[in-house]
Amino acid sequence: MVVEAEIGKRIKALRLGKKLTLQVMADRTGLSKGYLSKLEKSEKAPPVSTLINIAKAFGVTISVLLGEVNEEDSVLLVKKTERVLLAGPGTEFGYSYESLAHAFQGRLMEPYILTFPSKSVPRHQFKHEGQEMLFVVQGTMRFFFAEKVFIVEKGDCIYFDSGISHYGESMGEEELVALMVISNSEEHQNSRA
Repeated sequence: MVVEAEIGKRIKALRLGKKLTLQVMADRTGLSKGYLSKLEKSEKAPPVSTLINIAKAFGVTISVLLGEVNEEDSVLLVKKTERVLLAGPGTEFGYSYESLAHAFQGRLMEPYILTFPSKSVPRHQFKHEGQEMLFVVQGTMRFFFAEKVFIVEKGDCIYFDSGISHYGESMGEEELVALMVISNSEEHQNSRA
């Protein structure tokens, strides 16, 4: 099980173990020294896009930051009750996301379940390396991609370059639930080099 409060400590331990300053990490990730320092002391996990940038800067997979076991296996079943909540609805992001494959080592994808309350207010735009897919399971999403706006309804799928600014919000009275998958192929290949 991933303990959210341990992620910041793990990031700090990795940074110190690699003898990197906060400034070097800021240069590598594009995040400010202040934000990184706050993150290392925090008991809340940052968004997935931030974890991807930090993992890449360290040359590790995101699973290392999450403190997952080192055993490799070729199959993983995650029961609904075993999902790891990385951000809850009351956080600054305004939605919750749960990891669906947190214990699979060497994964090339990061799958999550996103849940937006009805009439959610977007609070963050995201931009990170890789590709991403969102499949709406319930509700309707207004999805912003650069200057474009898409209406993504139940059963619809949107696939995009996540290196371009993007975010989504719930429309209507119904809670929005979506399956999100982020590709990690570059991150995985770099960690094996």
